[in-house]
Amino acid sequence: MGAVHRLATRKDASDLYDIRRRSILELAPPKMPVAEAQAWAAKLTRAGMEQKLRELEVWVAELDGIVAGWGAIRGGWLEGLYSAPEFAGRGVGAGLLEMFERLMCEQGVRAVRAEASSNAMAFYLRRGYRANGPQSPSGAWPIAKQLL
Repeated sequence: MGAVHRLATRKDASDLYDIRRRSILELAPPKMPVAEAQAWAAKLTRAGMEQKLRELEVWVAELDGIVAGWGAIRGGWLEGLYSAPEFAGRGVGAGLLEMFERLMCEQGVRAVRAEASSNAMAFYLRRGYRANGPQSPSGAWPIAKQLL
C-alpha cells in the first residue's frame, strides 16, 4: 500500500525535525563526508522546523499511520524533501516529489527549482531534474525540472 499524504500541522514539528536530522546523519554519507553531514545536522533546530511549518506548504507522507517522510514547497520551489532512514528506498520521497510536481502543475508552475545536496543529486537526476549551475559554497547544487 502506498503512502498517505497530508498537510503537516504544528503537532508534527518534532517528528519532522527528527526525520530531517536522522536523514542527514544516516543517509547523507557516503556521498557526503560524515563531518559535513554532522555540521549540517547541527544547524537544525525545532524552532527552525516550526518556522518552516508557518512559512511553507509542508506535506507529510505516512505509511501505516507512521510519519515516513516530509517535503515542503513554496511557489515553484521545492524547499525540502526527507525520508526517515528506516523508510529510505520505499518510494516515500519519490511519492512526495510526484505529488509536489502535480500540485505545482495545477498551480500553473512551469518549472520546479530546488537545491540538492550531494547525496540527493542522483535521486533528482533519475527523475528528470538537471543541474542548472555550479555547486554553491555550502555544497548545494541548483537543480530544475520543466513541468508539462
